[in-house]
Amino acid sequence: MTQAPSTGGLESLPLAPVNPMPLRQRLKAVKEFSTGTERLRDAGGPVTRFTVGPRWLMPPMVLVTSPAALRDVLSIKDGSVDKTSPVFDEMRRIIGANLADLPYEPWRPRRRTIQPVFTKQRVREFGGHMAQAADSVCDAWTDGGEVDLDAESRALTLRALGRSVLGMDLEARADDVAGPLRVALSYAISRATRPVRAPRWLPTTARRRAREASAKLHRLAGDIVSECRRDPNRVAPLVHALIAAEDPETGKRLSDSEICDEIIIFMFAGHDTTATTLAYALWALGHDPACQDRVVAEVAALPDRPLNPDDLPNLGYTAQVVRESLRLCPPAPTGTRMACRDLDVAGYRVEAGTMVVLGRMAVQRDPALWDEPLRFNPDRFGPEAAKKLERWQYIPFGGGPRSCIGDHFAMLEVTLALASIIRRAEITSLEPDFPLALHFTMIAGAPIRARVRKR
Repeated sequence: MTQAPSTGGLESLPLAPVNPMPLRQRLKAVKEFSTGTERLRDAGGPVTRFTVGPRWLMPPMVLVTSPAALRDVLSIKDGSVDKTSPVFDEMRRIIGANLADLPYEPWRPRRRTIQPVFTKQRVREFGGHMAQAADSVCDAWTDGGEVDLDAESRALTLRALGRSVLGMDLEARADDVAGPLRVALSYAISRATRPVRAPRWLPTTARRRAREASAKLHRLAGDIVSECRRDPNRVAPLVHALIAAEDPETGKRLSDSEICDEIIIFMFAGHDTTATTLAYALWALGHDPACQDRVVAEVAALPDRPLNPDDLPNLGYTAQVVRESLRLCPPAPTGTRMACRDLDVAGYRVEAGTMVVLGRMAVQRDPALWDEPLRFNPDRFGPEAAKKLERWQYIPFGGGPRSCIGDHFAMLEVTLALASIIRRAEITSLEPDFPLALHFTMIAGAPIRARVRKR
């Protein structure tokens, strides 16, 4: 662990205010990380501390829901705040050690090694099949029929991810991907947020199912890596890039086991989180014909062919729709870190050993920061309006050195998919609300029905 900097004058700073919410409500808010952070913020302020059990069961927590507080935590570049909270401990145990959950010291060489794989130029190689997948999904729709936007978005992203990134037909193995991911990650978040947890040696049904799901995912990832090593010409750009990647400082390459761990988390991010964002954007446009018409007009100005990454500069408004969808429905509504030393967070002292909860969704829906925060308004991210936003009030992909490495890929995928679908079909949402559920990230809590008419 990197030596912690001196705490300086931290001793003179006050502790964050104690959250006055009753214990039962606190427990419920912690388990409902999506909207729960907003309730905790409203009760205790933008930096507030609380507990959900004795320290030997669950560390004390501090919730941060202001841009300044998020900056003070996320911009730290050493191991002073680390991914060693119960959430990441459980995640590593279930699906393996990857960029999303590694502690600081092993994370550093892994990030150095993989960073070149996700440059903007390299990511363009991964987006080649997104528009084609969107077109093929739309082709199966009946004119005037009903669809579940969430299910269709999941089918689309799974198809594109398999074909253009991993070099295999993931749709044919959907039961080996979507279901196991949900089982494994739901178990991790459920166990991490439970104040009283069964001992790890106890063979519970939930643990057995989670381990079986993880084993299925690792077998699939192992098959992909083995096939790519046997056939260097196999079209699987992400896998080949991970095989070829090496640490620029040491020259060390990733082991097959490490590559498998990264493939699993990429399948999760490239499928689950992308699908939720796309489904929300379609649902929102289905309630706002004026916004939908602007996307139609924008894409109509492009050549009559499948869209590709070269079209992104001409899809500015469509990208604004995606960004507004990420504001209102960030797939990762919260994050956690462990304070490994005392910290100054927005003028408060956060003591070492505290779990810091990052309320991304609470910040992105904060009425103190956004006009009409719950209204869908892509113009918030127009060229001039976006310049007025505070740096840390919009962080759907996190921020600082441990921000999401796949943010460019996610934006590329969703923007191309959204434009392709709206060019082919008029969407009319039939659900008044977009229900939310949380397994590890935020997902639709029920089918999102819409009527589609072909253009």
